[in-house]
Amino acid sequence: MIRKTPATLPSVAIALASAAAMPAHAQEGRRVVVAPYIELGQVLDADLNSGDVLTYTSLAAGIDAAVATARAQAQISYRYERRISWDDDIGDDDIHSGLARGTLRLVPGLSVEAGALATRTRADIRGAAPGLLTGDADNVSQLYSLYAGPSYASLIGPVSVGADYRIGYTKAETPNRGTVVAGVPRLDYYDDSLSHLATARASIAPNTILPVGLTASAGYEREDAGQLDARYEGWYGRGDVLLPVSPTVALTAGAGYERITTSQRDPLLTAARVPVVDGNGRFVSDPASPRRVAYRTDGVYYDAGVVWRPNRRTSLEAHAGKRYGTWSYTGALAYQASKDVGLQVQVYDSVQTFGRQLRQGLASLPTGFVNARDSYSQQFNGCVFGTSGDAPGGCLNDVFQSISTASYRSRGIDGVLTATRGRSTFGAGAGYSNRKLFAPNSGSGIVTSGLNDQSWYGQLFYARTLTSDSGVNTNAFVNYYDSDLAGGEDILSIGATASYYHVFGRLQTTGTVGLYHFDQGSGLASALSAQALISARYTF
Repeated sequence: MIRKTPATLPSVAIALASAAAMPAHAQEGRRVVVAPYIELGQVLDADLNSGDVLTYTSLAAGIDAAVATARAQAQISYRYERRISWDDDIGDDDIHSGLARGTLRLVPGLSVEAGALATRTRADIRGAAPGLLTGDADNVSQLYSLYAGPSYASLIGPVSVGADYRIGYTKAETPNRGTVVAGVPRLDYYDDSLSHLATARASIAPNTILPVGLTASAGYEREDAGQLDARYEGWYGRGDVLLPVSPTVALTAGAGYERITTSQRDPLLTAARVPVVDGNGRFVSDPASPRRVAYRTDGVYYDAGVVWRPNRRTSLEAHAGKRYGTWSYTGALAYQASKDVGLQVQVYDSVQTFGRQLRQGLASLPTGFVNARDSYSQQFNGCVFGTSGDAPGGCLNDVFQSISTASYRSRGIDGVLTATRGRSTFGAGAGYSNRKLFAPNSGSGIVTSGLNDQSWYGQLFYARTLTSDSGVNTNAFVNYYDSDLAGGEDILSIGATASYYHVFGRLQTTGTVGLYHFDQGSGLASALSAQALISARYTF
């Protein structure tokens, strides 16, 4: 995982101004930007296949805020929306969407980091794939996640030491109707999880004590999930060697020992061998079931690679080795062309759970990010673009391809680019994600063991300030899903939005149009729809 330095105050302020050209409250010395607001909007959603049209009113309240000082860097964008139906085609609904990221240096060497996310995302990879979350979209869950913890780093003579602790919590509400095709066995619904991670490390740089650099690290992690009493537990210890072979190139190798176990209990079955579900549609755990192992690895793993750092703005790492019983490949590229242009690419391979992967993805997002203007794209369930070249952003598509209760091996590649030129901001993200799902072979009612999910995704964002009081934003995306699960079909989801805003003092008006297409293979389901939104926002 590439860690980036926080965005500066000007870039954070520009991000907020781009998100909403509204009056900001600034306090001298604290350098704080705060913009609470209320908003009234009218939404039209037209099904271009059937000709059906539904409308509803949106009442929203939210806040955009940022702080950047010598000790603290943080940004938050949160929005609560109440949807009021005009007819019976959509029920009244409450929507929460928001992202918060921040770091605070308590004393030299000791800091605290935190993040929080509220969004809506698809539940079952086999079901509908709504991209513009207007109306009462199928196969969607409201989700919340947060994490926090301290980090310590110091020098003891020539030895650099550090330690981190993170606690994370994730909660998903029961998805709404239409998650899978009729007659196909559904998966168990994700509930919540609580995770703990502790790591420690010590290292010496090359040519200090020895010609090579040495690093020793260790860690322990545990996650307990509510559904079927699922559990992840893992610990590791490893050592690494870094050998410089030129001023810009170094060879690296490492080996370690790790033990990872994921487990769960069986669902309670009826006399007809059908899983019992509770009032929220989740499987009920069998109190008489023993804890069954879904996945276990226990042994030595190793890898070797190369590190290339031609200058302070460019770094490339590539590693190959044996892990999880097979070959494993990882890598990372970071390129900062300027203070406003940056690129980040990551190749990953790890055993994951949904809650842990979401915590890691949230932690990889920058503390200064571009905030979308319209409620269509302000969902924070895809790519999040940074506001500076040293922290270009990250994509959450790999974790949000579906909400998985099973543990899985996650492999893929993810890249994001952000650029600001004058009055224009551009962002692009793309990637591929593959999951090999794990479940106990002896468990009843489980339909995931040994199967694979995969997805491809891409997203483009463009914003331009036309005048001091107006501007445009555009957003386009494409997602493709494929699953080995029973009833799984190739699913394509593609869409785009465009919005224009104008500010009159504290009042901002916005008009947005969108077009969305969804197709589920073999003619099972498809949709083509157009959306329109007119809103007025008052900033205090």
